[in-house]
Amino acid sequence: MSVATATGSAPAPWSTRIRRAGRSMTVWLFLAPALLLFLYFKFIPMFEGIRMSMHKVRPFLGDQWVGADNYVKVATDPRFHDAIWHTLVLGFGGSIGAVLGGLGLALVLEGASRTLWFARTAIFLPVVTATAVIGEVWRIIYFPSSEGYLNHLLGFVGLGPVGFLQDESTALGSVLAVGVWQGAPYNMVIFLAGLAGVDRTLYEASALDGAGVWQRIRHVTLPALKPAMTVVLILASIRSLRVFTDVWVLTNGGPAGATDVWMTRTYALGFERNDLGVAAAASMILLAVTVLLTLGMAAMTRTRKGD
Repeated sequence: MSVATATGSAPAPWSTRIRRAGRSMTVWLFLAPALLLFLYFKFIPMFEGIRMSMHKVRPFLGDQWVGADNYVKVATDPRFHDAIWHTLVLGFGGSIGAVLGGLGLALVLEGASRTLWFARTAIFLPVVTATAVIGEVWRIIYFPSSEGYLNHLLGFVGLGPVGFLQDESTALGSVLAVGVWQGAPYNMVIFLAGLAGVDRTLYEASALDGAGVWQRIRHVTLPALKPAMTVVLILASIRSLRVFTDVWVLTNGGPAGATDVWMTRTYALGFERNDLGVAAAASMILLAVTVLLTLGMAAMTRTRKGD
């Protein structure tokens, strides 16, 4: 008696194995176009960036090996030191503001009323609008003279014209406000999906026990939103350090570097000064920090779930 017979399991016939292999091949054939695009446009450039970060890139003359010198230049560049601070302010400040703003919008617009769809759609428009268009609109709103839209409104309360994007003291905060305005509606949609799963009987029971609005939010709504909050925080951590388009369109890193962030500094080195090796090293540092931050946020959320 064979071992397969003794254990009560016989090997699958060849026809079954062929069908299974065919299904597996079908799956990979459907995935192949996307994998090829990822390979060509993502992974190959990434490995090329790692190679360039260790060379002095000289087009038409041949690259020269410099080892870690490019990374040393990034670490000792005062402009990058300022860019780190600006990146943290815009990244983490914008993420916190967008999370709180999205939660507030979700609590206000949550419900089954048919009239809410218009408000939700209007509020979500910044997410689906091109960032370049948003930047140009806000440049008009932030126009620094008294004829500007926002300065005209401030004039009604006796405040003089503010420089906004043209003033070093207000430029970073002005860019931060645009980032929060654009990011909050995205988080709102995720929180609305989480609120849809909250058991309504919990609200009724807490109301009968005498709980007020804030108590119901604290003890019923927020605990139910933990899965949605996990998704929002992970996405926010990924996006936080990759601030670029808003700053580039609104201020181009100015005035006088007051809004220069890590990616705008990298872009300027690579495509304006043609120092591609140092720019590649800065990109690799940003990639490593982003991966570590994402893994750290994922580990923290898993730990909280375990608690």
